[in-house]
Amino acid sequence: MKLTPAQIEQASKQFDAEPVSEESKLAPELHKVFGDHTFFLGSTGLHIVHAVEATEAAAPETRVVKLASWTDPKRTTLAPHDPEITETVVALERAA
Repeated sequence: MKLTPAQIEQASKQFDAEPVSEESKLAPELHKVFGDHTFFLGSTGLHIVHAVEATEAAAPETRVVKLASWTDPKRTTLAPHDPEITETVVALERAA
């Protein structure tokens, strides 16, 4: 999911990761591989914020999803893997 600038700021305050700027050299490749999302790089790897289905009785939640993990201690290379829905819930205001 693409986030608005206000939502990016909100998400950045709720989990330990920095947004990847759309002007970054990485952005076109990330969009090509993973689709149209707002990406975040953190200590454990590459993440997106995504609405995921909850139980039948509950509304969908917005959670952090990990798409790739660092392969080295210096965090220079990422290895993509199946999306991992984390336990981190992010509260976002709806886009206008």
